[in-house]
Amino acid sequence: MLSTLVRHRELLWELIKRDFIGRYKGSFLGVAWSLLNPLLMLAIYTFVFSVAFKARWGIANESKVGFAIVLFSGLIVHALFAECLNRAPTLIVSHPNYVTKVVFPLEILPLMALGSALGHFLVSLLVLIIFCMLSGAALHTGGLLIPIILLPMLLIALGLSWLLSSLGVFLRDFAQVIVMVTTIMLFLAPVFYPIESLPPLYQAMLVWNPITLPIMQLRAALLWGDPIDWTAWAVSLVIGVVVFYLGFAWFQKTRKGFADVL
Repeated sequence: MLSTLVRHRELLWELIKRDFIGRYKGSFLGVAWSLLNPLLMLAIYTFVFSVAFKARWGIANESKVGFAIVLFSGLIVHALFAECLNRAPTLIVSHPNYVTKVVFPLEILPLMALGSALGHFLVSLLVLIIFCMLSGAALHTGGLLIPIILLPMLLIALGLSWLLSSLGVFLRDFAQVIVMVTTIMLFLAPVFYPIESLPPLYQAMLVWNPITLPIMQLRAALLWGDPIDWTAWAVSLVIGVVVFYLGFAWFQKTRKGFADVL
């Protein structure tokens, strides 16, 4: 996989740029939609959970602004992971010419989707940082560790993307199923509530959600200045490497049947 990435790096970069910009091609606001969509959802979720449900994080001087910052930091991590998985089942199906008519490194399509999702994540992260600076919320240098914090989750997302993109060729229903799964993951992660507010049994279950640990550690490093649990990170990294390898191996094993189906 690494040799493929190096060999096709220029092609991959062009595909990521085309995918990121092409998504908003022809729209009046263009790439601005990548900002407006998460901000709209942020406003809705902040009202529902901080006003209607009166959820609290227990942080010092908590306000609507503080709640919005904590909430948004969780939403952008979920959006990154969900975008990769939601697109995966249709990656091969939506590019039949790459399979049947040209010699193309199909294994880089999930990498393209991941790169595009990372572009949207970086835009949202920049919005979060600017919002924190304007509101006077504290930011900590631990935020520089965000790439390391997200690494295990990105490996899992990529491995699952290879798996789902392959399965999506043979089982078209996966596209609908995965959207439901990623929505469930949003509510089974500490996005809207602190994990400490749950009974110990549920906490142990939510830890296995791939986005739980990255959300908690991103907040700890960037917003609260707390140290990262490196033991938990190392375990998640091992899991990420295993999922990454198995997903790629499955994709390479099944790709021979794509042309027959398409």
